[in-house]
Amino acid sequence: MKELQNILKAFEQSQQLGQRSAIATVVETSGSVYRRPGARMFLTEAGQMVGAISGGCLESDVFERAKPLLLQVSHPIMVQYDTTASDDLIWGLGMGCNGAVHVLIESLNTDAKSQLKFVAECFQQNQPGAIATLFHIEGDVDAHMGDRLFLKPDGTVVHRIANRQLASRLLPDTDQVLTAGKTQAISYKLDHGSVEVLIETIQPPTPLLVFGAGYDAIPVVQLAKQLGWHVTVIDHRPTYATRDRFPHADDIIVCNPNELHAHVDLNSRMVAVVMTHHYLQDQTLLRSLLPSPIQYLGVLGPKRRTQQLLEALRMDGFAPTDQQLQRFYHPIGLDLGAETPEEIALTIVAEIQATLTKHSGGMLRDRNAPIHHCNPEPVCLPSAS
Repeated sequence: MKELQNILKAFEQSQQLGQRSAIATVVETSGSVYRRPGARMFLTEAGQMVGAISGGCLESDVFERAKPLLLQVSHPIMVQYDTTASDDLIWGLGMGCNGAVHVLIESLNTDAKSQLKFVAECFQQNQPGAIATLFHIEGDVDAHMGDRLFLKPDGTVVHRIANRQLASRLLPDTDQVLTAGKTQAISYKLDHGSVEVLIETIQPPTPLLVFGAGYDAIPVVQLAKQLGWHVTVIDHRPTYATRDRFPHADDIIVCNPNELHAHVDLNSRMVAVVMTHHYLQDQTLLRSLLPSPIQYLGVLGPKRRTQQLLEALRMDGFAPTDQQLQRFYHPIGLDLGAETPEEIALTIVAEIQATLTKHSGGMLRDRNAPIHHCNPEPVCLPSAS
């Protein structure tokens, strides 16, 4: 998320300077690799590189291969790095990752820049989207490497794929990937050939609501912004909820807890942290936040205190459902032995990240599975009859 934001900013600057630029995208992987499909790196003729498509071992070589595209408008190129072979050292890379990475490199002085325009729109409109990119073509197929289909949640579709058979089959699959929120590579067998397509989801910045503008909220906002999240600070005290204290916050709202719905439209993409250090305010906030559709709610403070808050709500006639309580985290944060505000902020942001990605937040050495979710070989879909 933050990486894409940095790429968009760098691309805008390069356009203002009149520089030629290119973009490298991981479109397919197998085995053990650092980055998954959809990872991007932005390059300019001045030598600037923003983002990464590996752990730092492929970037220089990708830049060298991109030079022809930076010197003149040229067709996209595909580069494959295979580190599963025993002679990996002949590349001079010696990564030892035991994986293969396929990278699509495109000039941004062509229609390829439309992908960045689409990502920017998703971020600005605070809505997800899906991009389907053709990266391998065999046979007599009326299509080109780098052709794309763009899809928004409202059903808006934009594409320049001339092959009608492919376009008609690609749209429902892109819609399914957008709904599931999981990037996938799909191989299509057509009447006169086959194509491989990366269908990726674009997620806008995670909206974080921080209730409480105390000293310990400052590092929470800072860390969340480093991840590229959209952060809103909410507090009833105008002397605390200020731009001087929270220069990195996207929005600052001064209101009482019982006025929340007049200022914020709670939705299912939001995550919220309650750290007001005020018992009655927390009680009022929980009454509004627990029944809301937000996907994560955490409260700072000892477990006994939060249990008292819940009991007080029940005695007042509000009984949270099991489903609501499953989204409720108390005490907030991962068990990292934190003590200082900065350490506590790390545990809070890390727990939210783990929740968003559906991970446990445990130690990787204890994980009996790949670090990332499995990246299967492209799903092969036969030609429609």
